[in-house]
Amino acid sequence: MEFFGRRSSAGPDAAHRLLDTPGGPAPEGYTPGEPVDGEVAVHFADDPRKLYQLKQWLPVFELLDERHHVVVVLRDPATLAELSALTPLRCVLAPAVPDLIDLYEISDFKVAVYVNNSGHNFESLTQRRIQHVHVNHGESDKVCMVSNQVKAYDRVFVAGPNAVARHRAALMSFDHDKLVPVGRPQLDLRPAPLLAPTDRRTVLYAPTWEGENASNNYTSVDVFGPEIVAAALAVPDVRVVYKPHPRVPLSPLPSMVDSHDAIVRLVEDAARRDPDAGHQVRADGDILAVFPGCDLIVTDVSSVGLDFLYLRPEQPMFIADRREDRARLLAEAPIAAAADIVDSTTLAALTATITDRLAADARRADRRAARRGYFGDLGPGESTARFLDAVTETAELRDRELALLAEARTSTPGRSA
Repeated sequence: MEFFGRRSSAGPDAAHRLLDTPGGPAPEGYTPGEPVDGEVAVHFADDPRKLYQLKQWLPVFELLDERHHVVVVLRDPATLAELSALTPLRCVLAPAVPDLIDLYEISDFKVAVYVNNSGHNFESLTQRRIQHVHVNHGESDKVCMVSNQVKAYDRVFVAGPNAVARHRAALMSFDHDKLVPVGRPQLDLRPAPLLAPTDRRTVLYAPTWEGENASNNYTSVDVFGPEIVAAALAVPDVRVVYKPHPRVPLSPLPSMVDSHDAIVRLVEDAARRDPDAGHQVRADGDILAVFPGCDLIVTDVSSVGLDFLYLRPEQPMFIADRREDRARLLAEAPIAAAADIVDSTTLAALTATITDRLAADARRADRRAARRGYFGDLGPGESTARFLDAVTETAELRDRELALLAEARTSTPGRSA
C-alpha cells in the first residue's frame, strides 16, 4: 500500500531537532530513522505527576496488545523510567517534536490513543496517516471531561449515555458522530483486594484533588475533609479508610497541605487508640482494589464515585459539594440525586446520617438507575469487548481511508504516484 506523505528519511533531521530542543534529551527505546513495529501508538507527553492518568489504562492496553501491537510513545525521560518498570508494553521516548514526527513518518501506526487533554497531544495530531482516538482517563461530571479539544480527534470513546449528553450540552459545532460509547474497560478488571477482611463496616473517604483551575476544583479536602473523617470515625463499629487522589499529597496549596495532614493525623491517632479497628491511610495502590472491602463511600464529583457506583451499586454513597450550590450540583452531576450530599448544612449530622445509611439504605433503586445513565446496561467484560472492537474497527477504517486517499492522489490530473 502506498502511504501518502511518507518521507524516505534515513533518520531524524538533526538540524531541526537542534532548533526544537537544543541540548534536550535524546530518543530512547528505538533507533531513530528505523521504523517501530506497532499498530497502536499510545501518546503520553506529560511528566510522572500525571502518570496516574495512563496507569489505569495499562492493563487494558496490555489486552489490546494481544490484538493490535501497542507502543507507548512518551515525551518525558522521567516518565519513561517510571513506566518501563510497570508494563511489558514497548515504551519509546520521542522527546522533541522532530523526533515524534520522524517516528510517525517512518513507522506505520494505524491508531493513536490519548488518555488526557494535554496540549502536547496536538504535536501528535499533526500526523495525517493515523486515526486519532481520545479516551480520557475516567468518567466523571467534572467540567474537564468535555474539552473543546475533542473536536481535533477522529473519534472520542466515552462511557455511556450521560457522557454523550454531556458533550451535546457543552460543545458548539461538534460532530456528535465522533462519540463512541464503549463503557469503562478498567471496571472489568478485578485487582486483588488491598483491604484485609474485617467484621466492622468500612467507610471510605476518597476525595479528588484541586484541579488545574477554579472551575475544575471539586475537592472537599480543604473545606470539609477533616470534619468528614472525624464524623466517620465517630460512627460506632467502623473502619475508616482515607484514599486521596494521587495529587492530593503533592499539592502546593497550603490549605490542601494543612487539611490533608490533619486528616492523616486523625486517622493515625484513631488507629493508635484502637489498633484492632483497622483505620488506615492508603496513599498508594489501585483505588479499584480498595472498593471490595468498603460498605460506604464519601467522595467528590470525580471518576472515583462513578467507578464505585458501577462496581458497588448496592453500597451507599455521599457526594461532597464544596461550592454549596445544591441546584447546580444536581444539574451538573446526576449521581448527586442518588446520594447524600455533604455540605455545611449537613456536616453536623454526618455521623448520624452515615450510621443510618449503614443500617438502612433507602437509595439503592436510585443508584441502579444512575448506574444505567452513566454506563448503560453493560455486563462484566462487555466494556472491554466494546473497546477492543472499537479500536479494531478504527484501524480498519484507517486502512480504507488511506487507500481512498492514495487512489485520489493517483487519479488527480497533474499528480503522479
